[in-house]
Amino acid sequence: MTDKSKTNNPIVTKENTKFQGRFLHPKHWPLLFAATFLWFISLLPNKVQNVLGRGLGRLVMKIIPKRLKTAQQNLALSFPDKSAAEITALAKENFEYTGLAVIDTANAWFWPDWRIKQNMVIEGQEHIDQAKADGNGMLILGSHFLSLEISARIFGLLRPAYAIYRPNKNPLMEYLQCRGRTLSNKGLFDRRDIKGMLHILDAGEPLWYAPDHDYGPRRSVFVPFFAVEKACTITATTLFSSGNNTKTYPVSSCRLPDGRYQVKVRAPLENFPTGDEVEDAKRCNKECEQSILEQVPQYMWLHRRFKTRPKGEASLYK
Repeated sequence: MTDKSKTNNPIVTKENTKFQGRFLHPKHWPLLFAATFLWFISLLPNKVQNVLGRGLGRLVMKIIPKRLKTAQQNLALSFPDKSAAEITALAKENFEYTGLAVIDTANAWFWPDWRIKQNMVIEGQEHIDQAKADGNGMLILGSHFLSLEISARIFGLLRPAYAIYRPNKNPLMEYLQCRGRTLSNKGLFDRRDIKGMLHILDAGEPLWYAPDHDYGPRRSVFVPFFAVEKACTITATTLFSSGNNTKTYPVSSCRLPDGRYQVKVRAPLENFPTGDEVEDAKRCNKECEQSILEQVPQYMWLHRRFKTRPKGEASLYK
C-alpha cells in the first residue's frame, strides 16, 4: 500500500501495474512485437543467448560509431596509462556486453524465479541478512553496470527492495519496465520523490541507488573519478545516507563467463556520511571505482560520464 501522507507521488508496485486494452492499438504493435521477441529470447539456453548478445553488440557498434567514440574517450580519460590498442579492445568488449545487456534485460523481465535462482551467484548475503535483522534502512550504493536490470531482480529475491526510476512517456513502455522491475521488488519511486525515499529508508527498507552518472551541475560537486580530477558528481548520497536508521552498502554486479550473474554486497561503509558533501562524493566515487575495476568492460562506458565541466573549462568530448 502507498502511504500518500509520506510520499509526493504514488509508488509503482506490481499490484498497480496492469496491462490495459489500449496497449493493443496498432500504434503499439512495434513495441509489442519487440517485447514478444525479447520474451522469446529469454526462453533460449544461456550459451545461445551469449552468442546472440555479443553479435548484437558488435552490430550496434557499427550502427552507432558515435557511441563507440564516447566509450573510447571515457576509457582513455579514466585509464591514461593504457595504450590506444588496449582502449580500443576494451571499448569493443564493452559493446559486446552492451548487446548482452539487452539479453539480460529480457531475462530480468521474463524469467521465472526458479530460473533466476539457477543462474545467480551471491557474495555478501550476510550483510543483507544482518541489515534485515537489525531493522536498518539499506541504501544500496550501486553503479551503472550493464547487468543492472537483472542484478536488481536478483537482489529482490534476497530481500525485496525499492528503486528509483524515470517514468516513460510511452504508456506501454512504462507498463513493461514497471512490471519487469517489480517482479521481485517492492516498488519504484519517481526520481523526484525524495520525501518518499527518505521515509522508506527510515522505515528500515532497502533503496537501490546509483549516483555514478553525470546528472548535471545542479546539486553536484566536482571530485575525482578515476583519472579525471573534476568529475561532476551528485551530492544526494549525503542526504539519503544521513538518516539515523540508514546504512550504506556498496553493491556490484557482473555477468559471469558461464552466463550466470554475480551480485556482490560489501559491508556497510564506516563513518559515512561525514556531512561534508565533497568528501562524501569522493568516497562514493572511490567505492564505485572499486566495483568497476572488478569488471571494467561491463560498466556503462557509453554514457558521457564527464560531459559537465566547471565553468570556463572545455568539453572533454570532441
